[in-house]
Amino acid sequence: MKTNETAKKGLYVGVGVGLVLFVLAGLLPGSLLGGVVGLKIVGALYGGPMTTAILPKIILAVSMLIGVMLSAVVYVLGPGMIGWSVGYMFEAARKRAEVGDAALSQVGAE
Repeated sequence: MKTNETAKKGLYVGVGVGLVLFVLAGLLPGSLLGGVVGLKIVGALYGGPMTTAILPKIILAVSMLIGVMLSAVVYVLGPGMIGWSVGYMFEAARKRAEVGDAALSQVGAE
């Protein structure tokens, strides 16, 4: 087996779980938080409630998209890194067990 193959499998599983979590629990909060930040920015720039001009609406839409993107990064990257770490630990334990078995067989042969 190639080096880090188990770590790659763990990464893929973690990213898959992260995508499912993002769709189920991250899409709406990311949009909501991005929208709140966008409204704060528009309120600071234009004062008061949002006007009917196009630029405040663009600022709001971009901030919502940024909120969704950041939520996706957190929800996908976090479980992906955890999955890679778990896969790497399993592979290191397996290699350590193989080296230990080889060392034991060399000691028994002498």
